[in-house]
Amino acid sequence: MPKERKKVLCMDAQRHAEYYGMQRTFDKLYAKSKAGETFTGLMELVLSPDNIMLAYRNIKANTGSYTAGTDKQNIGDIGRLPPAEVIGKVRKIVTGSEHGYRPKPVRRKDIPKPNGKTRPLGIPCIWDRLVQQCIKQILESICEAKFSNNSYGFRPNRSVEHAISRTYSLLQRAHLHYVLEFDIKGFFDNVNHSKLIKQLWALGIQDKQLLFVLRRILKAPIRMPDGSTVYPTKGTPQGGIISPLLANVVLNELDHWIDSQWTEHPVANRYGTWRTIRTSEVFDKSKGYQKMRNSNLKEMFIVRYADDFRIFCRNREDAKKTMEAVTRWITERLKLEVSPEKTRIVNVRKRYSEFLGFKIMVYRKGGKYVVKSHICDKKLQLEESKLGEQAKRIVKPAQGRTQSEEIGLFDEMVLGIQNYYRIATCISLDCRKIHRRVMTVLTNRLNTESGCQLVREGGAMTDSEKERFGASQMVRYVSGINRPIYPIAFIKYKTAIGISAAVCCFSPTGRKKIHDNLEMDTTLFAYLREHPPKGHSLEYADCRLSLLSAQKGKCAISSECFLQPDSIVCHMKVPKEQGGQERYSNLVLLHRRYLPLLTNQDAAALKSICKQLTVTRKQLTEINNLRTAAKLAAI
Repeated sequence: MPKERKKVLCMDAQRHAEYYGMQRTFDKLYAKSKAGETFTGLMELVLSPDNIMLAYRNIKANTGSYTAGTDKQNIGDIGRLPPAEVIGKVRKIVTGSEHGYRPKPVRRKDIPKPNGKTRPLGIPCIWDRLVQQCIKQILESICEAKFSNNSYGFRPNRSVEHAISRTYSLLQRAHLHYVLEFDIKGFFDNVNHSKLIKQLWALGIQDKQLLFVLRRILKAPIRMPDGSTVYPTKGTPQGGIISPLLANVVLNELDHWIDSQWTEHPVANRYGTWRTIRTSEVFDKSKGYQKMRNSNLKEMFIVRYADDFRIFCRNREDAKKTMEAVTRWITERLKLEVSPEKTRIVNVRKRYSEFLGFKIMVYRKGGKYVVKSHICDKKLQLEESKLGEQAKRIVKPAQGRTQSEEIGLFDEMVLGIQNYYRIATCISLDCRKIHRRVMTVLTNRLNTESGCQLVREGGAMTDSEKERFGASQMVRYVSGINRPIYPIAFIKYKTAIGISAAVCCFSPTGRKKIHDNLEMDTTLFAYLREHPPKGHSLEYADCRLSLLSAQKGKCAISSECFLQPDSIVCHMKVPKEQGGQERYSNLVLLHRRYLPLLTNQDAAALKSICKQLTVTRKQLTEINNLRTAAKLAAI
């Protein structure tokens, strides 16, 4: 029997850090931060060539990188420059001026919200985004060591699913049925700059030059839609790369204060004992909690996702006192205002509590309380409306689009809704409501005089479509179009999985469950990094590393491993003279000895070279494919 190929676990951020040799640096920063050390001289790491190149790599994968700021430039403009020029310009932007770093004005754009209001979005210039990414990469590993386990938003390897799983656990297993719903008024617009800088200092980030740069980022001027310029005195720009990390720094103090009231209280730690559960060593605090329940201490647990958080209590009296204390603490310590009309105590045995687009309560079943959750009413109405509108566009496509393209957009929306909300216990009931609305629209509008164009049979599904919808009788097609219309009602509840305490991006043992290291000679990557190609762009240099990984360190023609780094050549399939671009799809790594076979020589000379290199029939096919791409005659 053929051996099954081992599935390689890969996290993009970690793989990119490996390409640029930064993973070990991040691991060291995390370990030092965990040990309580302080950090100075971080700007040297921020402005190191490898960190700047890694920042470019991470930004270009984001579709927002092609959105221009006030300088009208995007990531493509940076990618076309040589690596040395990009590194030099980033360093000059940050340290070259006698007045220090001065970010260009941030472009303000108002994004419509479902309730009719708008959300202000700040779009920094692309060079300032690159600077922010450089800083974020260094700060993230330091901050992650200090962040609470009860924070789930905008952090590596944490998600909405983890936050909802923890919520279910506190309601169903810990029986904490009084939920405090908090709302901080305009959190991102009201962050106190001085307080934030002090919090960063307390986390051990004590590089004054870096803190100066961060203060300048916070105070970057904002270019309003009417052309006027505003100079902010508080808040973090929504849309800035570093803003989510800074928001977590602000609220990390709240997380730890709540933890100190119960889960990290000295009594809990004093009576705690180490236990082995399955294969993991766990510090069991249950005895400490029993002691604390006999005191006047208030039992409370927090689950936070960015600025949206819930606190769980055992009874109404504790919940009332906790709400007063937390409201006062947020006002006095964080200089933020809690919205009284949106802050409330919910008994989830009687009514739903809303969190992250879900409405959650518990009901009695077999002598105990069990979690029940739905898509919350506003979101259900919104998703139903959006999918209904897209169904109309299947019948009457938007200008410049085909029916097949509109079906593709509809299918993407279906997958998006299902993937996000499938951890709601009653997801199938909610999706059935949406399905009825959608099918009514499609059936009515595709019902013509010649018959209904909505049919049960069409083109063959892909393997992934068969796996997901192959057993469904609800798949439909538009007559004459082979693309299936995905049935949103064909969905099954997925148990929300909590985060494993052992998982961590910044330690070798913590990465084992989520990421496999590169199984190839890393000195090849180091050589390519340290010897950037002359006369080529940053995008070209970055793609060489991707190709080296994708080709598993082997030549595309001979499939032999590259033994000597200087034997690696990055070849353009379509030459520049013929309009070829320095993009991943147009590049391939070859052994240097095969280059003469890709030049315009006479047939006899080419055959002689083939004979010298003992080119096989398979290799000749690869060579001729590359020659054809360059409009050269086959050998």
